[in-house]
Amino acid sequence: MDKLASCFVHHGAPSQTFKLHNLQRRSTSPLSPGRRSVPTVRCAAAHAATATKLSTVDVAVVNGSNDTSSFDFERYLSSKARAVNHALDLALQGLRCPDSLTESMRYSLLAGGKRLRPALAIAACELVGGPPAAALPVACAVEMIHAASLIHDDMPCMDDDDLRRGRPSNHVAFGEPTALLAGDALLALAFDHVAAGCSASSVVPADRALRAVVELAGAAGVSGVAAGQVADMEGEGAVSVGLVGLEYIHVHKTARLVEAAAAAAAGAIVGGGREEEVERVRWYGHVLGMLLQVVDDVLDLTATSEQLGKTAGKDAAAGKATYPRLLGLDGARAYAGELLAKAEAELDGFDGVRAAPLRHLARFMAYRQH
Repeated sequence: MDKLASCFVHHGAPSQTFKLHNLQRRSTSPLSPGRRSVPTVRCAAAHAATATKLSTVDVAVVNGSNDTSSFDFERYLSSKARAVNHALDLALQGLRCPDSLTESMRYSLLAGGKRLRPALAIAACELVGGPPAAALPVACAVEMIHAASLIHDDMPCMDDDDLRRGRPSNHVAFGEPTALLAGDALLALAFDHVAAGCSASSVVPADRALRAVVELAGAAGVSGVAAGQVADMEGEGAVSVGLVGLEYIHVHKTARLVEAAAAAAAGAIVGGGREEEVERVRWYGHVLGMLLQVVDDVLDLTATSEQLGKTAGKDAAAGKATYPRLLGLDGARAYAGELLAKAEAELDGFDGVRAAPLRHLARFMAYRQH
């Protein structure tokens, strides 16, 4: 965990007001259903003039029900990561396939990391009053889909990256054919795991399990990661890709997976959330996924390969459309600030204690340094 994140994790939310550039707060009631729009990014020059840099700004929580200063986010995240790691390890035991395929799957799925997406699923379940155990199959499935997408993303026919999380990418370690099949196998295992896990649970009714599977399928397929990846590749080197095209890519490639599969909809569904609650959390996850990508784009320019655990500067070298390229570095940081405030606004109608993990998770994603 980076130093800045550790600072507000250990000491709680700082007391100063969170000052961001051109924040747009939602004016509807806290749990009103209906689609909302992500803050529109204005011209890069205007942002650059007054941008607040996310790497140095103080974070604050508003008074009252949103006061989460006593919440120990590091402890929460560590406990969820341990539970998910154990469950993932069990899921990969006894697979009836060649050892090389199992090892390739384990290599990527158990490579470590903070398990932010599974924690997001569990936190969303808890937010609507569900028990953490109800979300564990979904949390594992989210990580399986994510690992599969990273394996495929790194391959020579995609982003052609030899490094992932500080280690050789899966196709470098096991060869392209095995890596391709490991990604496919993890994707299939995700659906098997969430269906079997929910059906074996006494707290997740069959209709909720089915809805969770539908959410996962949408996140992984033609309305999600697959569509975003194709648009991403087709946009390489294209000077005509603007903000609309860039947001299409990342809404599908990044935000859709976080929104539907990782925490928002699927976690809230298995937790028994009402329709308006599911929609509220879904939109939180959508905005959070956009925030994740904006910060990734900034770090690709400002961090080293050692800090990132993958090759830095590849997006710029490949001529990809990124937020810093379209908005400037300060403009991208300012937009990330707007997205953070928007994500937190979606939690305002929920119980403050239950919402604490999601508030801290949003800030952690915004202020991370790798």
